[in-house]
Amino acid sequence: MRPLPLHLGPGSDLRARLEQLGNEVGASGFVLGVVGDLSQAAFQCPGQVEPTVLQGHLEIITLQGTVAPQGVHLHLSLSDGECQVWGGHLEHGSLVLRGADLLVGFLPTGAHQGPAAVGARPAVPASPAQPRVEIAVLSGCPFSARALRMLRTLGIPHVVQLADDEAVRQEIAARSGRGSMPQVFIDGEPIGGYDALADLHGRGALDHLR
Repeated sequence: MRPLPLHLGPGSDLRARLEQLGNEVGASGFVLGVVGDLSQAAFQCPGQVEPTVLQGHLEIITLQGTVAPQGVHLHLSLSDGECQVWGGHLEHGSLVLRGADLLVGFLPTGAHQGPAAVGARPAVPASPAQPRVEIAVLSGCPFSARALRMLRTLGIPHVVQLADDEAVRQEIAARSGRGSMPQVFIDGEPIGGYDALADLHGRGALDHLR
């Protein structure tokens, strides 16, 4: 395992930065530890339709889960100013307040896990395949959150681009021909936003992407 430290400055989106790290490293791993605070936390509680969003001085207690080129699956717990503890599935829009320091452990590319790997010949490392689905999202956008949740639920590998910056939104609008968020691309071709994604799912047209 290769441990990799990661420092996030004020305003960094916690989830988006870890997704970016997974793509940059090109390997699978998991969060080993975290210390820091948030000015805003967005997380999905069990049984709720929309993510819960908290603002204020929020201390990170734990962050657990996996990081990979295909995406992340992370659970966050945090404490507010009254020492009330909150937690759930980490969503985009969780913003660092003063700073956050993480340690992420990455597995060797092509590593095998479990008893079946004992005595097996080492695999030749292979470059991870680029996911065929790209999605541009906006922090705090409910339709962005729904589209991301649909892709995760269906098990479709995807690359996430955070479009909170105006220049990034303009680039995405130039690609898609639309200014709304989210915007989904399949094999580089724009298909539209959440409604278009839901329509494809309803017709079974996303099954081949799993």
